[in-house]
Amino acid sequence: MRPDEFDASGWDEGGVLPVEVREAVAQAGWFGVGLPTGYGGRGGSQEELGELCATIGAVCSSVRALITVQGMVSAAIARWGTAEQRSTWLPALAAGEHLAGFAATESGAGTELSAVDTRFESTDGVITVTGEKRWVTFGQEATVFLVLGKLDGRLATVLVEAGQGVSTDPVRGQLGLRAAMIAHVRFDGVRVPVGNLLAPPGFGLSHVVGTALDHGRFTVAWGCAGMAAACVADVAEHTVRRRQDAVPLAAHQLVRSVLARMAVDATAARGLCLAAARARDAGEPGAVAGTVMAKYAAARAAASASQDAVQLLGSAGCASDSRVGRFFRDAKVMQIIEGSDQVSELHIADHLLRKHRVGGMA
Repeated sequence: MRPDEFDASGWDEGGVLPVEVREAVAQAGWFGVGLPTGYGGRGGSQEELGELCATIGAVCSSVRALITVQGMVSAAIARWGTAEQRSTWLPALAAGEHLAGFAATESGAGTELSAVDTRFESTDGVITVTGEKRWVTFGQEATVFLVLGKLDGRLATVLVEAGQGVSTDPVRGQLGLRAAMIAHVRFDGVRVPVGNLLAPPGFGLSHVVGTALDHGRFTVAWGCAGMAAACVADVAEHTVRRRQDAVPLAAHQLVRSVLARMAVDATAARGLCLAAARARDAGEPGAVAGTVMAKYAAARAAASASQDAVQLLGSAGCASDSRVGRFFRDAKVMQIIEGSDQVSELHIADHLLRKHRVGGMA
């Protein structure tokens, strides 16, 4: 299945990404683009992964979200898992044999994930997981969850397979990502082997979840760059074809000015995404900050471009099958997930000011 064959509007309206689509994504090797070949991946560069997310993001944010969340869990295991954990989980995730869910957010722990209430209790080689997670992307269908909780008062992460003791409450009709099969997930005394503990207690948030979120921001950034570029293309096509008093909309100076601003913002966002990808591939120390900056700029570009596109397309932009209308809803979600705009601004400023030790920063 190619992106131009996606029924993105239909999936969005139905609130479901069909199983055959998820299987097609796995068969295309999209889950394993950034994973080493030794674990069933394609060993692709970060730029290659980004370009894939931009191409898919320009058509369907929910399919891009599927690739994102699979990659978030895979990245965390690849970076912090033991040799046994990597050999057990990564090939299955790359092949789509397991569908991943990233279970960190709770009703009282969103931006401040350290406030999670989920409890891990370790006894005789078994970890018991109890808690409720919210807004888990593809939580309705996930077969394994990366869960953030507390073990002996320290933040930790555990891999929990779906099954007895795991229940899901589907979320429907949310603002955006309506085909991403989001769910609230409850873990009622779920018992997993202690070998499913990913990294030592105390490293769960700063290391494991940090790695997952960094990967998520990167792929979201590229997806947003694709959304913004698609909005520019749709507006350009519409304003050339649509005539008002026998004159194309594109002939109006105000319309051309809006289109120009959209194009500049979309191009700038893509440039930051490229810079972030190359910094990640080169292992540069500023790669994480570059990724935050790219996600911030790209999400804002997608939000602005989709808003302008809906305005210029008029009633066509408000139609149920309108791509720019769907992106208008999706883009607002992108400004919230994996670090809101406001949180991103603080991260970017901290990075810029750190070397000057402003306000006692290290």
